[in-house]
Amino acid sequence: MHRRTLIACALLAGFTAIALPRAGLSQDGWVTLVDGSKIGEWDRVGEANWRVEDGAVVADKKTGKDPAYLVTKTPYKDFMIRAEFWASDDANSGIFIRCQDAAKIAAASCYEVNIFDQRKDPSYGTGAIVDFAKVDPMPKAGGKWNTFEITAKGDHLMVVMNGQKTADIKNDKHSNGPFALQYGDGVIKWRKVQVKPL
Repeated sequence: MHRRTLIACALLAGFTAIALPRAGLSQDGWVTLVDGSKIGEWDRVGEANWRVEDGAVVADKKTGKDPAYLVTKTPYKDFMIRAEFWASDDANSGIFIRCQDAAKIAAASCYEVNIFDQRKDPSYGTGAIVDFAKVDPMPKAGGKWNTFEITAKGDHLMVVMNGQKTADIKNDKHSNGPFALQYGDGVIKWRKVQVKPL
């Protein structure tokens, strides 16, 4: 093999390595954490019967007394989340973002983007950020597939559910931390969950 051919092969191999994204990372920066085929790399807080079923990560029973969470191993400061989920009418779930303590997930120490159609106070029900951004009218998630698009950039937080903005606030209480998928009650299914650091 000629020297020029060897150099060309080496350069091509280098360009190929640069062009290919690492596992789970798409070329536009999105990292897929749930793809419907496996639960993926999460820390577990609380106990629920998380499993993969029919192309989704599913929970429908707590095996402990408190809500259960799948918590990212990576903290995020500024980011976008895209999540596809199915909830039963009586589901109590949500996505908790910028959590201050990865071992103790709660609305007081995270921003809670709620999925809770039957919440007694619907102003902080599905589509709201609990205790920070009310939703009116509250959209219903029960019995169908839905999408959340959540953006956190600096003190600006925005939630879009099924193409409709449900929350848009400025708040700087929590600036950084992992995010978590909750199982509290009913049935929740996560078909796809992606995050893109900004």
